[in-house]
Amino acid sequence: MATKAIERTKLSPPQYAKRLGVSVAKVTHFIRTGQLKAMDVSANRGNRARYLIDLADIERFEKSRQVVPDGGLSTTQRLRRKAAAGVREFF
Repeated sequence: MATKAIERTKLSPPQYAKRLGVSVAKVTHFIRTGQLKAMDVSANRGNRARYLIDLADIERFEKSRQVVPDGGLSTTQRLRRKAAAGVREFF
């Protein structure tokens, strides 16, 4: 009987940090601030937290942080502001 490989549906913060290319501290910051949902699977709640992050929550987190195009405006067009009346800028 052939055994079917079990697909992981959860990642630990170090695994996700490696996938993102950031530090583990950054991922735990996202968890502690509520930006990224995770489950604490430590034996006792008083001990150090051992988080597992569901792949569906990772997908939701990444979609919420996705950069949305701004309609094609260049950087200078977005940053340009009206000069105050009577003020001469020197730069």
